[in-house]
Amino acid sequence: MRFISFPLIVRTGAVFLIALGAAAGLKPAWGCALSWDPRAPVQGTLFVVTVEDGEGLLRDVTGWAAGEPLHFFQGGDGDFRALAPAPLDRGANLSLQVFLTYRNGRVDPLYATVPVSLGSYAMERLTVAPQFAAPTDPAILERQARERERALAVSLQAQQTPRLWSEVVLPRDSRITSGFGNGRVFNGQVQSRHTGVDFAGAVGAPVHAAADGVVALVDAFHLAGNVIYINHGAGLVTGYFHLSEALVAEGDRVEAGDLIGLVGATGRGTGPHLHWLVRYGGVSVGGLSLLEAAATLDPAAAAP
Repeated sequence: MRFISFPLIVRTGAVFLIALGAAAGLKPAWGCALSWDPRAPVQGTLFVVTVEDGEGLLRDVTGWAAGEPLHFFQGGDGDFRALAPAPLDRGANLSLQVFLTYRNGRVDPLYATVPVSLGSYAMERLTVAPQFAAPTDPAILERQARERERALAVSLQAQQTPRLWSEVVLPRDSRITSGFGNGRVFNGQVQSRHTGVDFAGAVGAPVHAAADGVVALVDAFHLAGNVIYINHGAGLVTGYFHLSEALVAEGDRVEAGDLIGLVGATGRGTGPHLHWLVRYGGVSVGGLSLLEAAATLDPAAAAP
């Protein structure tokens, strides 16, 4: 780790390190501490970065991780917290940049290295209709590229939208049939990693919004079928794939638990189910890690 400027405690788990050198005229910030939880996040998960401000010296905290801006919120305890992504393809370490803005206007950067644990992901072998296995039609490939761009545009929009959410719920109360991160082998060929969580459900079963937000995209995609993307702000996006029907329109404001669509079998798939996508910016992460991470954030820090 690299530390800059006046005394600052950096905490990773039970380890405390002190950066030496005081800023002239500023009270040493022994009450400030940087930490992250879990100590070694797993590939393809969200984790929480915390800056403790026991002395009340900080006005704002910003940062970057995995190429994505971090959105810190000050909780009722005075500490600043933010979600951060550990990408699925990340190696053993992740660079973390945090910028502390003090009430006197001074800005100090802090750089840390977050250890990343390897994920235990399986390979799933699926048989699907030949037209979905390995499309070579240029028109189909072009369509898929356009759909990816539209989905990523929602992620960019979410990074520019204030936080809209506090509570997070599962989109369905049903059995998980396929977890996040598994390799997908279609008709004997490895083509992708499963970047969502699949929930069992018959055609017409209810699908609920995972958190408060604004419906950013409703359409029919080649691979994902009928889709809904919700912008929750502060970088967070959720997607709902293979729907038989969408019950919301672009621009609608939704709350956690609202009915937004019905389970289906549209697009590429092996049968009716809900594929639930969670992204932080452009980084896909396991949805269950969002529930775990959200539990440590202060709901009082949410925007509206």
